[in-house]
Amino acid sequence: MTAGRRGATRSQTARAAILAAASSLVERLGYDRVTMEGIASEAGVGKQTIYRWWPSKSAVVAECLVEGALLPEAYVPHDTGDIVADLTEWLQRVFDFIAAPRHETMLRSLIAAAVDNPEIGEHLTGRLGASPDVLAERLESAAAARQLRPGTSVDRLTQMFMGIVFTRLLLRTQATPDDARAFVELVLTGAAPPRACAKTAAAPARGAGTGGARSSAARASTARPPVDRRKRL
Repeated sequence: MTAGRRGATRSQTARAAILAAASSLVERLGYDRVTMEGIASEAGVGKQTIYRWWPSKSAVVAECLVEGALLPEAYVPHDTGDIVADLTEWLQRVFDFIAAPRHETMLRSLIAAAVDNPEIGEHLTGRLGASPDVLAERLESAAAARQLRPGTSVDRLTQMFMGIVFTRLLLRTQATPDDARAFVELVLTGAAPPRACAKTAAAPARGAGTGGARSSAARASTARPPVDRRKRL
């Protein structure tokens, strides 16, 4: 083995050790309590070795998410042809993952880290399957199969499901067994009955159009004239 190959091997070994160390520390301590010094110590490398590849702690953690060293399982919705069943199964897996205390602490700290580094938020949502790239693909497949109403905005649906995931995480809402399916059905079908929606859309504004209320002038012209009671006396 040449010196160049030995150097490349050592570099990749050190890089893998850094990502593993950073992931372990974030899982155990949370993002806020992790330092570059701590990562270096955990990985058995010098701090300068870390800075050779990454400019900051948040960049290291973002790389951990990209490489799958942190959140190794990707929660991607399956495509069985049944959009309700697929999204329910996906959302239930995400809820189960969030419900574990050590995962909750880690995920909340990563959301805080995303404020400073949007790349962390982008990769975090991707690992949970709630990113526009991952979830939108499944929703577009459902739209092509006519399982969504024509004209449905896939982008807005994606944002709704992302909101469900992060609201559950941030508010620590107590889950019930039927939450996942109830959320999916509510988002996909809405809360108002279809006829009520149609009537609301079709109803003209009061006083507008040919079918609206008559103007005050028209009402005055057709109103019965007042009776002069003095003529009866």
